[in-house]
Amino acid sequence: MALIICVSMIACTHNDNGGEKPKTEQKNIVVPDFDGQKAYDYVKHQTDFGPRVAGTAQHDSCGVWLAETLREFADTVYVQNFRTRLYTGNGIDGANIIASFNPKAAKRIVLCSHWDSRPFADHDSDESLHNTPIDGANDGASGVGILLALAEVMHNTPISEKLGIDIILFDLEDYGPPQNESELYLDDNNYWALGSQYWSAQPHIAGYRANFGILLDMVGAKNPNFTKEYFSQRYASFVGNKLWRIARDLGYEDYFTNDSGDPVSDDHLPMNEVASIPTYDIIDLRTSSSNGTFPEMWHTVADNIDCIDKNTLQMVGNVLTRLVYTE
Repeated sequence: MALIICVSMIACTHNDNGGEKPKTEQKNIVVPDFDGQKAYDYVKHQTDFGPRVAGTAQHDSCGVWLAETLREFADTVYVQNFRTRLYTGNGIDGANIIASFNPKAAKRIVLCSHWDSRPFADHDSDESLHNTPIDGANDGASGVGILLALAEVMHNTPISEKLGIDIILFDLEDYGPPQNESELYLDDNNYWALGSQYWSAQPHIAGYRANFGILLDMVGAKNPNFTKEYFSQRYASFVGNKLWRIARDLGYEDYFTNDSGDPVSDDHLPMNEVASIPTYDIIDLRTSSSNGTFPEMWHTVADNIDCIDKNTLQMVGNVLTRLVYTE
């Protein structure tokens, strides 16, 4: 059932002396329903391809499906093919997928996630699995699933023509060096978020600008802990204020906490520092995890569809939907 929200609008009326006085008006905004089950189905469809490691047939097939699916919903879809360099020094091809809604609108918001999955289960407790590619159901596919479901919502119930939305699915976020080799690469942060680095320096449209961005990363596990990640607060605290206010209004304050989160090198970093787009990372950070910061299944073979919780997808989808239709 769609939700109607009353938003206060300030207008001016003339008084008897010819002056103006403020008048508060109410405007009804319809916020359509977000479908967590559909988001889950989109997550599963990605993992059904298998690990989506750049350079594999599974990766390429999933990329084609993602672009085709977004073409059903968006006004315009771009596939930004690029070539970059891995931590090994080897070149590799990647593809960022961009879907635009209301492409002529001056005010724009970027919603993004990464669609590739990690080639190494290098944090698995079983060392024999450390070179096994992972499904990346939570780490990658969960954010993409939510954005695909939201794209479908925006297609069925168009957003305001004054607002443009660009959904960006970044490639090659998760191809950094394995844990046991990371000490060999002194500048290893530059070997992560390769698709985001490329797009931030060379956007799909020359001179592209957006008012702000929101990154989804690891947004599908049960009982998430979305803290206020350090770099997000440093560069885009006003975006976090919007999101956390909506989450509180929707009753999600136990999951969107006011705790300060650790600094995370993620796709939002080049967006903030290179593209100069204030971007906030909604990311599940677990202080009690054996991984130190991230959920237990992070970079293990357990990051599969079994770890995905529809309630978490629904919650994050509800927050984004409310923001998009009331912004």
